[in-house]
Amino acid sequence: MYNFTPYSITLRGSIVNINEPWVMGILNLTPDSFYGNSRCNESDKIEKRVIQIIQEGAKIIDIGGYSSRPGAIDISLEEEYSRLAKGLDIIKRVAPDALISVDTFRSEIVRLCVNEWGIDIINDISGGNLDCKMFSTVASLGIPYILMHMRGTPVSMSQFTQYNDVTIDVIDELAQKTKVLEEKGVQNIIIDPGFGFSKTLNQNFEMMKNLDAFHKLHKPILVGISRKSMIYRTLEGYPETTLNGTTVLNTIALTKGAHILRVHDVKEAVEAIKLINKTTKS
Repeated sequence: MYNFTPYSITLRGSIVNINEPWVMGILNLTPDSFYGNSRCNESDKIEKRVIQIIQEGAKIIDIGGYSSRPGAIDISLEEEYSRLAKGLDIIKRVAPDALISVDTFRSEIVRLCVNEWGIDIINDISGGNLDCKMFSTVASLGIPYILMHMRGTPVSMSQFTQYNDVTIDVIDELAQKTKVLEEKGVQNIIIDPGFGFSKTLNQNFEMMKNLDAFHKLHKPILVGISRKSMIYRTLEGYPETTLNGTTVLNTIALTKGAHILRVHDVKEAVEAIKLINKTTKS
């Protein structure tokens, strides 16, 4: 794999090697996500989606109950957990061996999902910004943590796009948080540059161009650009029309050493990895 650095993380008490890129399939339990076709609210649709994610070759199911799109409706902790519990119950029944990541910025949700459902990874879009107990909670539970870069909140993040150099500044901010996490005892950290969060359209593409610079952090890199506005605004389309654009950017990310692709369209991402492997491995 071109520019690909293998990493090991601890999952379920065992060391797991990331020797080639993984795909994380999105299970969206919100009624107001930016990509309407991904929304699953009814039990039969959730079950169908879980089966699809697994059959198409994803390593991880990323389940979320709180929409992070700009202007999304704020919901209570109880509502978020209710949505997640419904989905987690179905995953445990349909795909009991699946690795599960929970997309949340609330530490109490983390604790509930680990203690009640035995989930495997925490995916925090806020990088600990929205809950001061998040880092300590993750440390106490000993669970892998996806540290995403964002400034502000999903509502205010568009006001925080001032950077001297977006790539250098984002790496520096992630490095500072990585240090805090490690001092608290968190060993398994995955880095997400946060495409689409507190970055302008051009800044997103600047980061993608320089994605290989994030290897300086010496952590696995997750890329989440699936059907986002950086694609459909550039191509003058909609989330529904951006599968091809998503695949193009995912392929670019792979050539720069991305370890995990977080996607709506699992089959296409898995195929991209297979083809990249064929063209780069001796």
